[in-house]
Amino acid sequence: MSGTTIAILVFVLFFVFMFLKMPVALSMGLSGFIGLWLKLGLTAAFEVVSKEFHTYYMSYTLSVVPMFVFMGNLCFHTRIGGDLFEFFNTLVGHKRGGLLYASTLANAAFGAICGSPTAAGATMGSLCFPEMKKCDYDDTLASASIAAGGILSVLIPPSLAFIMYGILTENSIGKLFLSGIGPGLLLTFAFCVVIFFKVKREPHLAPAGPKYTAKEALKAGLKCLDVLVVFAFCLGGLMVGWFTPTEGGALGALAILIAAAIKRRLTLENLIKALKSTTKATAMVIFLTFGAQILSRLISVTGLAKALAKSLGSLDVAPIVILIIVILIVYALGFFIEALALTLIVIPVFYPLLVTTLGYDPFFFGALFVLVSSAGMLTPPVGLLCYVVSGVTKVRVGTVFKGIWPFFIATGVVTVLMLLIPKIATFLCYL
Repeated sequence: MSGTTIAILVFVLFFVFMFLKMPVALSMGLSGFIGLWLKLGLTAAFEVVSKEFHTYYMSYTLSVVPMFVFMGNLCFHTRIGGDLFEFFNTLVGHKRGGLLYASTLANAAFGAICGSPTAAGATMGSLCFPEMKKCDYDDTLASASIAAGGILSVLIPPSLAFIMYGILTENSIGKLFLSGIGPGLLLTFAFCVVIFFKVKREPHLAPAGPKYTAKEALKAGLKCLDVLVVFAFCLGGLMVGWFTPTEGGALGALAILIAAAIKRRLTLENLIKALKSTTKATAMVIFLTFGAQILSRLISVTGLAKALAKSLGSLDVAPIVILIIVILIVYALGFFIEALALTLIVIPVFYPLLVTTLGYDPFFFGALFVLVSSAGMLTPPVGLLCYVVSGVTKVRVGTVFKGIWPFFIATGVVTVLMLLIPKIATFLCYL
């Protein structure tokens, strides 16, 4: 049996296991092990897995994961996002649809200190939606805009998605963080444009709110200074090389701890909840990535990536056409596979083709891939962010999905703009 045939069989097995509701990490690891068994024999397969296990779990690079996850969980459990929403509400809440703009901008700012889209969605859903209901906002538009805003935490650093991409491809995590800023801000603007046209066409969906004074806005803004300081310190330190990403995450978590203590929001209960959430999330990520390592080794052993590169490379088309094909495949897979798992599955296959063979910039491709894969968090049937927002707002998940499509289209528009102007992602990386 040829290596390519074994690889195809393994991916079929992977989707069968997923269909049987087996955990994603186990699905990847088991299907990869079966492939190694078929290709190398049982003894060699066990040797490869045991060696990968030891090498992988002894890697210092992985220590970056719990640091940024803890930082995000602290932000969630101490409800620092509430200050951000309050500030933006004082600036734009008086406009028609103002609370929608405020939640979107707060989500973007929250992304600067929290790399978890689910934490962002849960935080903003619990804080913003009640205020929108008080002002008689439409449930569909309100819940969908909050869910859409959650993916801004994936693009705007720090971001777990960029961390995993950096680990898999051995690229600078600091530069990957920088590559997400331009697309993240552009997507924030795109979501605001969606809201503008939506409420302009149907004004009854989002009435205008009360106007705040400059003094009230300044007072609310001062409450958010800690967010700005943490973001500037962590990202600035990474840019100038003061510390590694792991150290940046640890210092960021310490800064959030101090800020929460000063605001008297840090209780023993909140701290324990944040530590428990971090432990669970870190374990999930590490098991996922180990399963992906086994699958990735199978891809390497069978030569699937090289065969794919040779096959697509033989097409008489421009490299941009191949890139578009890959992006469409990722969009399609995103409907059925959670974003982090999608990253772990797809990157080992397509990164060598697009970056090594076709010469695309690794930071451009990283930002583009993170944008496209995160869009799957908004679409049925997986649509993780829609389920999170539905859970905290008590709005039917079907209602959230109903309103999400204009925002999903906005991610497509930003994707096209990035394809046309790659420097949207890379201009900060090479300053």
